[in-house]
Amino acid sequence: MRFNSRLHRLSLQRGFLNPNIAKFLAFSVLGLVIIGALIIAYALIFINPRLPSLDVITDYRPKIPLRIYSADNVLLGEFGEEKRSLVKLDDIPANMKNAVLAIEDNRFYQHGGIDYIGIARAIATDVVRGHASQGASTITMQVARNVFLTKEKTVSRKLYEVLLANKIEAALSKDQILEVYMNQIYLGQRAFGFAAAARTYFGKDIKDITLAQAAMLAGLPKAPSAYNPIVNPKRAHIRQQYILQRMLDLEYITQKEYDAAVKEDIQVRAPGNQYNVHAEYVNEMVRQMVYAQYKEDTYTHGITVTTTINAADQKAAYDAVRKGVMDYDRRHGYRGPEETIELPSKEEDRAQAIDDAMDDYPDNDDILAAVVVSADPKQIQAVIRSGDKITLSGDTLKFVAAALGPKAKKEIRIAPGAVIRVMQDGKKNWQIVQLPEVEATLVSVTPQNGAIRALVGGFDFTQNNFNHVTQAWRQPGSTFKPFIYSAALEKGFAPASIINDAPVSYPAGNGQPNWEPKDDDPPAGPMAMRTALQKSVNLVAIRTLDAIGVKYAQDFITQHFGFDTDKVPPYLPMALGAGQTTPLQLASAYAIFANGGYKINPYLITQITDARGKVLSKADPLIVGNNAPRAIDERNSYIMTSLLQSVAQRGTGARSNSLKRTDLAGKTGTTNDAFDGWFAGYQRTLTTVVWMGYDQPKSLGSKEFGAQLALPIWVDYMGVALRGTPQSDTPAPAGIRFIDGEPYYENFTPGNGFVASLGVEGGGVVDALSNFFGWSKNPNSETQAAPSSGPASSSQAPGKENLYQGH
Repeated sequence: MRFNSRLHRLSLQRGFLNPNIAKFLAFSVLGLVIIGALIIAYALIFINPRLPSLDVITDYRPKIPLRIYSADNVLLGEFGEEKRSLVKLDDIPANMKNAVLAIEDNRFYQHGGIDYIGIARAIATDVVRGHASQGASTITMQVARNVFLTKEKTVSRKLYEVLLANKIEAALSKDQILEVYMNQIYLGQRAFGFAAAARTYFGKDIKDITLAQAAMLAGLPKAPSAYNPIVNPKRAHIRQQYILQRMLDLEYITQKEYDAAVKEDIQVRAPGNQYNVHAEYVNEMVRQMVYAQYKEDTYTHGITVTTTINAADQKAAYDAVRKGVMDYDRRHGYRGPEETIELPSKEEDRAQAIDDAMDDYPDNDDILAAVVVSADPKQIQAVIRSGDKITLSGDTLKFVAAALGPKAKKEIRIAPGAVIRVMQDGKKNWQIVQLPEVEATLVSVTPQNGAIRALVGGFDFTQNNFNHVTQAWRQPGSTFKPFIYSAALEKGFAPASIINDAPVSYPAGNGQPNWEPKDDDPPAGPMAMRTALQKSVNLVAIRTLDAIGVKYAQDFITQHFGFDTDKVPPYLPMALGAGQTTPLQLASAYAIFANGGYKINPYLITQITDARGKVLSKADPLIVGNNAPRAIDERNSYIMTSLLQSVAQRGTGARSNSLKRTDLAGKTGTTNDAFDGWFAGYQRTLTTVVWMGYDQPKSLGSKEFGAQLALPIWVDYMGVALRGTPQSDTPAPAGIRFIDGEPYYENFTPGNGFVASLGVEGGGVVDALSNFFGWSKNPNSETQAAPSSGPASSSQAPGKENLYQGH
């Protein structure tokens, strides 16, 4: 009794059984029950009927961007507000799924959409810590919130979330819910879903990511900006390590797997370099074509475009153009730093100044910006964007030697604070370079159907998005001569025709001085057409054009090869490429020589499909041997290929011999004052055109020709593109007759309509040539070339602005 009385007093003192408190607790519990009942009633009566339909999940159609693929299924690029890649759950690696479950909802497969155990644990943790530190949202609740609801923190929104979670759990299986979550969650950098994030951050398909990468991606849903490995690499790494530990604790991975993952050096992809193949000009062409048809749906409806591009060829083209331009730029000297900034003496202030400079001078692929911190004639030290300090010395400095000496001009001097460009060579040694001012382009077409295999519209799309392949109308120079000779074949000329390389003068009209075209080399006298094309002799091409008639030549070339009439004016400088063409148009014309004389139309898109794989449109190209119409006589194509093979093997294109093939044909081209450098050439299965020049035309240099400018790029590209392609030897078609090894049309043979010579004065010379080649004498051979079909003025030059001297 005494014990009970004592306990009673103690209880009253401590308030354990205070009647007032007990009554308060009872009313509180009752109040909570009533409030809970009211909330449930409110939810059932007012909220439940208003829950949205689950069609948006069961018939899941998020905004999916336009995606562009190569012919061999390599992703080239995408356009849209949101980057998404819908994948089936079975196609997501187990490590990726387990990493997400470990950090977001490890009881996902045990609870019914609301994890009451997790909620209790979160409340208990929050009480102990005195503040809210753990959430209790399940993956199902996150799906409800992200798909249907706003992110406002209100009671009604939370009720919607709970009820929606229950509804989703009743309608979908656990795997279906997880699949929706893995595809729709926002993960930063405009990437939605883990497949898109894998490509955005690591440049990989999700099936190829490592355990360490999966753990880093799994850290993004909580706060994509805070744990973004591009923006905040340190925080992203800390969270990744925590997730790996969670996976180990939950026995999702072994200790060995954990040890390897925590040590992995993760390389995150830099912004703007998210694809394995540089095809920016291709992507923009495709985007414009698709937008013209589908308008704004282009960016949201999951349209997939398959192009004709071959990924390996595209990479080879990009690399070849970059190398060719950089080689040219190096030949023409160092122009100086892009800027020289003040470097503060304090280390922290200096680092900030360097970071600020980097913001103004972004890297250009492998050409990196760097700020010089010390410089003398023997060594340069500079800091690159990563903060690493690099050292350049020895032969590396030869290119900038004039900028390091005590007498260096101010505009080129390299001193501390100078913003320079560097890149690593094949041996990982740093070299000083500079962003080039010159442009170059390459386009490669399959002659049999017009499929564009590779297209590089300029040195760098971010630097200059003007597409020189399709938009640059430039004078083709001597790459146009083959079309003059092709027209001449139909007038009785042949590779063996002797044409005089001798000075000539044409009246210019309107009181202007006579036009007297010149070559770089002194006139060499009579020579065969084959030799003249090999050496790219201007006077022979002009004399030939004058003989067949400029109007006839214009009609023949525009009607049979597809050049624009208004871009190919009917006057004699046409023989030297005084008209205008684009690289793509020139490629399609050379493809006619390559494919046996058939017209093809270059095309880039083979197929367009919607998000569900339904074909929306499909290409219907002209195909040789199927529906392609004939453009020129097969005999013409055969002889022109023979002539152009001579150019490639023994003429101005002889550098192509480095490829050790005998089936290459092509022609160099250089316009007056070297404003443009070209090489147009082909093998039977591939036609490629390369151009180099300045956007605002100016000389590329007095010693620069197409053979030095464009041909090396062509050779580098074709060496890769033709790898594994067997040599081809096209047999002579019917109607060709060989005499002393040279081909003739059967209806134009010596003594039978063949133009034996042109512009060769004196019978003795003609007799000597006839005896040498074994021709039958034909005193009227020159008159068999068609006279000019236009008025007298058609053989006149329009003025001095059309003097051409290049090859």
